[in-house]
Amino acid sequence: MIVDIVYWITAIVAVLAGAAVFWVDSMARATYSLAVSFIAVGVAVLLLQQNYIGVVTILMMVMEMAVMAVYMVMFMGMNPALMPMSMVHDKRWALAAATGTFVVLATGILLVDWPARRGAPPADVTRALGEELMGPKMLAMAVISPVMVATMVAGIVLASHRTRYDRFGDDLHRRPACDPQPGGVGR
Repeated sequence: MIVDIVYWITAIVAVLAGAAVFWVDSMARATYSLAVSFIAVGVAVLLLQQNYIGVVTILMMVMEMAVMAVYMVMFMGMNPALMPMSMVHDKRWALAAATGTFVVLATGILLVDWPARRGAPPADVTRALGEELMGPKMLAMAVISPVMVATMVAGIVLASHRTRYDRFGDDLHRRPACDPQPGGVGR
């Protein structure tokens, strides 16, 4: 009973947070809404006892948000994410495309004859799914992961051409800041 309640709560959170991506007015809020949505999906998948897929979904979204934060810093400056912006462009066509996609998918669900199961499921479904998804590629993923982390760290270092130490020196309490590169938000 408790698992059912938690499942439905995570389902509702996933849908509302996914919709919030298009309601909020900044990139940071949209990013966090998307992360919350997919983390809720990951928890729901964990409740369905698909541990591998649930954990991978959660970890993937946390890493994706880290990468997105790096790109926000690299290409938009230090505080661009809270600036108002719309995540929806050409709203009428977007609404028409979303409605049409929903109608097509719902029609397919209702009209397609679903195949009957052939054979029995493996004893450990999670292990079988993990081996199917990652089997021959596990070594590549183990090598690529540290390279991705190193790339993110290097991106942040290269993007941060000035820091609070450049503006304030060793005395972070000095006012006003002596900024070698004037400008920025609010100045």
